[in-house]
Amino acid sequence: MATLHFYFDFISPFGYFASLRVQDIARRHGRTVEWHAMLLGVSVLKVMGLKPLLDTPLKGDYIRRDAQRYIRRHGLVLKRGLDDPVMDPRAAGRAFHYVKHHHPALAAPLAQALYDAYWAEGQDLSTADAIAAVPLPAGLDAGWLRAGIASDEAGALLRSAVDASLKAGIFGSPTVVVDGEPFWGVDKLGLLEEWLDCGGW
Repeated sequence: MATLHFYFDFISPFGYFASLRVQDIARRHGRTVEWHAMLLGVSVLKVMGLKPLLDTPLKGDYIRRDAQRYIRRHGLVLKRGLDDPVMDPRAAGRAFHYVKHHHPALAAPLAQALYDAYWAEGQDLSTADAIAAVPLPAGLDAGWLRAGIASDEAGALLRSAVDASLKAGIFGSPTVVVDGEPFWGVDKLGLLEEWLDCGGW
Protein backbone atom coordinates (compact mmCIF):
# COMPACT_ATOMS: atom_id res chain seq x y z
CA MET A 1 0.00 0.00 0.00
CA ALA A 2 1.94 3.00 -1.31
CA THR A 3 2.40 6.13 0.77
CA LEU A 4 0.54 9.33 -0.11
CA HIS A 5 3.04 12.15 -0.62
CA PHE A 6 1.42 15.44 0.38
CA TYR A 7 3.10 18.61 -0.92
CA PHE A 8 2.07 21.95 0.53
CA ASP A 9 3.12 25.54 1.18
CA PHE A 10 2.10 27.15 4.47
CA ILE A 11 0.92 30.29 2.65
CA SER A 12 -1.54 28.26 0.54
CA PRO A 13 -5.12 28.35 1.84
CA PHE A 14 -6.04 25.36 -0.31
CA GLY A 15 -3.02 23.53 1.11
CA TYR A 16 -4.46 24.23 4.54
CA PHE A 17 -7.84 22.89 3.50
CA ALA A 18 -6.23 19.70 2.21
CA SER A 19 -4.14 19.31 5.37
CA LEU A 20 -7.36 18.95 7.35
CA ARG A 21 -8.45 15.96 5.24
CA VAL A 22 -5.45 14.11 3.85
CA GLN A 23 -4.70 12.04 6.95
CA ASP A 24 -8.30 10.80 7.19
CA ILE A 25 -8.35 9.94 3.49
CA ALA A 26 -5.17 7.91 3.86
CA ARG A 27 -6.41 6.20 7.01
CA ARG A 28 -9.66 5.11 5.37
CA HIS A 29 -7.67 3.39 2.64
CA GLY A 30 -4.97 1.85 4.79
CA ARG A 31 -2.33 4.28 3.58
CA THR A 32 0.17 6.53 5.31
CA VAL A 33 1.03 10.14 4.47
CA GLU A 34 4.44 11.72 4.08
CA TRP A 35 4.30 15.51 4.29
CA HIS A 36 6.58 17.70 2.15
CA ALA A 37 6.78 21.49 2.57
CA MET A 38 7.55 23.30 -0.70
CA LEU A 39 7.73 26.96 -1.74
CA LEU A 40 5.27 28.44 -4.24
CA GLY A 41 7.56 31.44 -4.58
CA VAL A 42 10.09 29.16 -6.23
CA SER A 43 7.81 26.93 -8.31
CA VAL A 44 5.31 29.56 -9.48
CA LEU A 45 7.29 32.80 -9.58
CA LYS A 46 10.81 31.65 -10.43
CA VAL A 47 10.43 28.39 -12.34
CA MET A 48 7.07 28.90 -14.06
CA GLY A 49 7.40 32.68 -14.32
CA LEU A 50 3.77 33.27 -13.34
CA LYS A 51 2.04 35.79 -11.11
CA PRO A 52 0.55 34.69 -7.80
CA LEU A 53 -2.99 33.43 -8.37
CA LEU A 54 -4.63 36.30 -6.53
CA ASP A 55 -2.76 38.81 -8.70
CA THR A 56 -3.90 37.16 -11.93
CA PRO A 57 -6.78 38.99 -13.67
CA LEU A 58 -10.08 37.08 -13.67
CA LYS A 59 -8.57 33.98 -12.04
CA GLY A 60 -7.82 35.87 -8.81
CA ASP A 61 -11.48 36.78 -8.34
CA TYR A 62 -12.50 33.19 -8.96
CA ILE A 63 -9.98 31.90 -6.41
CA ARG A 64 -11.36 34.26 -3.78
CA ARG A 65 -14.91 33.05 -4.48
CA ASP A 66 -13.85 29.41 -4.55
CA ALA A 67 -12.05 29.68 -1.21
CA GLN A 68 -15.04 31.31 0.48
CA ARG A 69 -17.34 28.67 -0.97
CA TYR A 70 -15.10 25.92 0.42
CA ILE A 71 -14.95 27.61 3.83
CA ARG A 72 -18.76 27.79 4.00
CA ARG A 73 -19.20 24.23 2.74
CA HIS A 74 -16.88 22.76 5.38
CA GLY A 75 -17.83 25.07 8.25
CA LEU A 76 -14.35 26.50 8.71
CA VAL A 77 -13.55 29.67 10.64
CA LEU A 78 -10.43 31.52 9.51
CA LYS A 79 -9.05 34.69 11.07
CA ARG A 80 -6.72 35.20 8.10
CA GLY A 81 -8.20 36.45 4.84
CA LEU A 82 -6.83 35.61 1.42
CA ASP A 83 -5.93 39.25 0.83
CA ASP A 84 -4.18 39.74 4.17
CA PRO A 85 -0.42 40.31 3.97
CA VAL A 86 1.37 37.07 3.10
CA MET A 87 4.13 35.95 5.43
CA ASP A 88 7.55 34.85 4.29
CA PRO A 89 7.08 31.05 4.49
CA ARG A 90 10.78 30.16 4.69
CA ALA A 91 10.98 30.08 8.50
CA ALA A 92 8.01 27.71 8.66
CA GLY A 93 9.50 25.58 5.90
CA ARG A 94 12.85 25.45 7.70
CA ALA A 95 11.11 24.49 10.96
CA PHE A 96 9.16 21.72 9.26
CA HIS A 97 12.11 20.14 7.51
CA TYR A 98 14.39 20.48 10.54
CA VAL A 99 11.84 18.59 12.63
CA LYS A 100 11.17 16.09 9.84
CA HIS A 101 14.90 15.32 9.73
CA HIS A 102 15.43 14.98 13.48
CA HIS A 103 11.98 13.87 14.72
CA PRO A 104 10.08 12.55 11.67
CA ALA A 105 7.04 11.40 13.66
CA LEU A 106 6.47 15.00 14.79
CA ALA A 107 6.71 16.62 11.36
CA ALA A 108 3.05 16.26 10.38
CA PRO A 109 1.75 17.38 13.81
CA LEU A 110 4.03 20.41 13.61
CA ALA A 111 2.85 21.25 10.10
CA GLN A 112 -0.77 21.11 11.24
CA ALA A 113 -0.02 23.28 14.29
CA LEU A 114 1.66 25.89 12.08
CA TYR A 115 -1.12 25.74 9.50
CA ASP A 116 -3.76 26.24 12.22
CA ALA A 117 -1.81 29.12 13.76
CA TYR A 118 -1.41 30.87 10.40
CA TRP A 119 -4.85 30.38 8.84
CA ALA A 120 -7.28 29.62 11.67
CA GLU A 121 -5.67 32.01 14.17
CA GLY A 122 -4.27 34.59 11.74
CA GLN A 123 -0.77 34.66 13.23
CA ASP A 124 2.31 35.82 11.35
CA LEU A 125 4.84 32.98 11.43
CA SER A 126 7.61 34.62 9.44
CA THR A 127 10.14 34.48 12.30
CA ALA A 128 11.66 31.77 14.45
CA ASP A 129 10.35 33.48 17.60
CA ALA A 130 6.78 33.46 16.28
CA ILE A 131 7.00 29.78 15.36
CA ALA A 132 8.50 28.85 18.74
CA ALA A 133 5.55 30.57 20.44
CA VAL A 134 2.99 28.33 18.71
CA PRO A 135 1.62 25.48 20.87
CA LEU A 136 4.01 22.78 19.67
CA PRO A 137 3.41 19.03 19.55
CA ALA A 138 4.46 17.17 22.67
CA GLY A 139 8.13 16.29 22.44
CA LEU A 140 9.26 19.47 20.69
CA ASP A 141 11.20 22.03 22.69
CA ALA A 142 10.63 25.63 21.66
CA GLY A 143 14.21 26.69 22.30
CA TRP A 144 15.60 23.75 20.33
CA LEU A 145 13.28 24.53 17.43
CA ARG A 146 14.08 28.25 17.49
CA ALA A 147 17.79 27.51 17.25
CA GLY A 148 17.19 24.91 14.57
CA ILE A 149 15.27 27.31 12.34
CA ALA A 150 18.23 29.71 12.38
CA SER A 151 20.76 26.99 11.58
CA ASP A 152 22.52 26.43 8.27
CA GLU A 153 21.29 22.84 8.43
CA ALA A 154 17.64 23.90 8.32
CA GLY A 155 18.30 26.15 5.33
CA ALA A 156 20.03 23.32 3.49
CA LEU A 157 17.22 20.89 4.30
CA LEU A 158 14.59 23.30 2.95
CA ARG A 159 16.57 23.97 -0.25
CA SER A 160 17.02 20.25 -0.80
CA ALA A 161 13.31 19.60 -0.26
CA VAL A 162 12.28 22.37 -2.67
CA ASP A 163 14.70 21.04 -5.30
CA ALA A 164 13.30 17.53 -4.82
CA SER A 165 9.72 18.78 -5.21
CA LEU A 166 10.60 20.47 -8.49
CA LYS A 167 12.32 17.33 -9.77
CA ALA A 168 9.14 15.44 -8.88
CA GLY A 169 7.16 17.86 -11.06
CA ILE A 170 5.38 19.58 -8.18
CA PHE A 171 4.29 23.13 -8.94
CA GLY A 172 1.23 23.78 -6.77
CA SER A 173 -0.14 23.43 -3.26
CA PRO A 174 -1.74 21.11 -2.41
CA THR A 175 -0.51 18.21 -4.51
CA VAL A 176 -0.88 14.58 -3.45
CA VAL A 177 1.16 11.96 -5.28
CA VAL A 178 0.19 8.31 -4.96
CA ASP A 179 1.17 5.33 -7.10
CA GLY A 180 3.20 7.77 -9.20
CA GLU A 181 0.11 9.86 -10.02
CA PRO A 182 -0.10 13.55 -8.98
CA PHE A 183 -3.42 15.05 -7.90
CA TRP A 184 -3.19 18.86 -7.75
CA GLY A 185 -5.72 20.96 -5.87
CA VAL A 186 -8.05 20.39 -2.95
CA ASP A 187 -10.83 19.79 -5.48
CA LYS A 188 -8.95 16.67 -6.63
CA LEU A 189 -9.25 14.96 -3.24
CA GLY A 190 -12.51 13.34 -4.36
CA LEU A 191 -10.79 11.96 -7.45
CA LEU A 192 -7.91 10.80 -5.26
CA GLU A 193 -10.38 8.83 -3.14
CA GLU A 194 -11.83 7.20 -6.24
CA TRP A 195 -8.31 6.20 -7.27
CA LEU A 196 -7.66 4.69 -3.84
CA ASP A 197 -11.03 2.92 -3.84
CA CYS A 198 -10.45 1.06 -7.09
CA GLY A 199 -6.67 0.86 -7.25
CA GLY A 200 -6.26 3.29 -10.13
CA TRP A 201 -6.99 3.20 -13.82
